[in-house]
Amino acid sequence: MREDDGRKLSHATLEELRFRAVRQIVEQNAHPAEVAAVLGLARSTVYSWLAQFEAGGWEALAARPVPGRPPKLSPTQLQRLYGFIVGTDPRQLSFGFALWTREMVGQLIHREFGVRLEISSVGRVLRSLGLSPQRPLRRAYEKDPEAVARWKRDTYPAIRAQAKREGALVYFADEAGIRSDYHAGTTWAPVGQTPVVRGSGRRFSINMISAITPGGTMRFTVHEGRVNSAVFIEFCRKLLHDAHGRPVHLIVDGHRAHTAKATRDFVATREDLTLHFLPGYSPELNPDEWVWKNVKHDQLGKTTTRSQHDLETKARSALHRVQRLPQLIRSFFADPHLAYITA
Repeated sequence: MREDDGRKLSHATLEELRFRAVRQIVEQNAHPAEVAAVLGLARSTVYSWLAQFEAGGWEALAARPVPGRPPKLSPTQLQRLYGFIVGTDPRQLSFGFALWTREMVGQLIHREFGVRLEISSVGRVLRSLGLSPQRPLRRAYEKDPEAVARWKRDTYPAIRAQAKREGALVYFADEAGIRSDYHAGTTWAPVGQTPVVRGSGRRFSINMISAITPGGTMRFTVHEGRVNSAVFIEFCRKLLHDAHGRPVHLIVDGHRAHTAKATRDFVATREDLTLHFLPGYSPELNPDEWVWKNVKHDQLGKTTTRSQHDLETKARSALHRVQRLPQLIRSFFADPHLAYITA
């Protein structure tokens, strides 16, 4: 469609163009072809308008009402509906679920505006408001917003400044586990025919620890059993060994392996290791979560495993891939929640 296509113009604008074109022909004796050229219109369009005028006068050129059923919700009601959906939790409006569905929105429209809409119509209304179905992020009730603000504003900048004075490395670390029956992603298949991916029916799992720096460095270990204080302490020893004499500031969450007495005793004996703890229930503050998204969801979740050894081999391969891509690791810190780290 051309940029000046008349179908892009409003009814009021087209009406004014019709009156202007015909008036120039009738009152100023202009040639229809010249009028069409000046207004950027096709000659056939102007001749059609002239024929309508000759048959019905000026009324024949007036804009007609737009056909179709008028909308059931006014612009004001649509604005209020948008505010309900975007600004409130459904449970605040006495619904039993935390996620907005088309059925619940339909109930809300009937309750607030006295209008009943079919489910398909509710979907069209939601899309007209610029809304789409999305998978929500989960956040814990126990999360303390003030503690998160202090961490971003005061605590982490102090850690970064101290590390700079000491010439130390700052690592963010985290643990993750994966089972043989974990899968993620989708695959193409005929409509109505759910595809089948065959894998081992046995269940086995491994645990992993990784640590990354804003500069793109990564260290990791893979462990078959539970991650306890002994496993975490051994990971810290390897981390310090790879630091080649530089002090390490290690930022972790409140996992029991991090807060156990054995861990505290080990840290107390080391002048080159300092542990810092993220605010509770705030995984979005840890860039190492992106390692697990990449390793588990983007890589391991799209394959199958046949044995414990096969799972461990593929996990190590996925971790090595991330480790060899410092630019990928640095990109994890571009998450808006992590802007406090690189600010």
